[in-house]
Amino acid sequence: MTVGVVVLAAGGSSRLGRPKQLVLHQGRTLVRRAAESALAVECGPVVVVLGAHREAVASELAGLPVRTVEHADWAAGPGGSLVAGVRALTGAVPSVEAVLVMLCDQLRVDSSHLRALVETWRRTGAAVVASSYEETRGVPALFSRAVLPELEALGPEQGARGVIAREPSRVAEVPLPGGGEDVDTVADLARLR
Repeated sequence: MTVGVVVLAAGGSSRLGRPKQLVLHQGRTLVRRAAESALAVECGPVVVVLGAHREAVASELAGLPVRTVEHADWAAGPGGSLVAGVRALTGAVPSVEAVLVMLCDQLRVDSSHLRALVETWRRTGAAVVASSYEETRGVPALFSRAVLPELEALGPEQGARGVIAREPSRVAEVPLPGGGEDVDTVADLARLR
């Protein structure tokens, strides 16, 4: 069963004041780290959605077997980037059975967590497998083929969390301790260093 991965890396990082995708963590930029983690799962194709700072971010992916997709309207919100990524993935690989959606700035996400999401889906057959942290369910999350139309119907200002919350009984969870640790502000960046 083919599982594609969509890495969302299009945002403008307005609260941080510099491209978060290019922030170094453990010797690698956040976007490269996310893409390498997605590739290490070896479950299917990886699509990285670019928007702001697209040329600089794309250069960080050089040499990796990922497909980049430019989302020109990235500033309207995360929903448009998610739709662009899902459509690019399903257009390129119509047989994809599920899509794993991840951000590039969640510091606790690695290939073992992504693999656990895929394995939980294969074991349970759940429509959605979400990461659980800080008393919520969120991304990274895996969406089965049956749920993809809901993702593709998202408005620009919406994100995957609304799809996850829509029908709680169809969601399986994989714990992600510290899953809320991301890089949005200067304070987050200081903590990272």
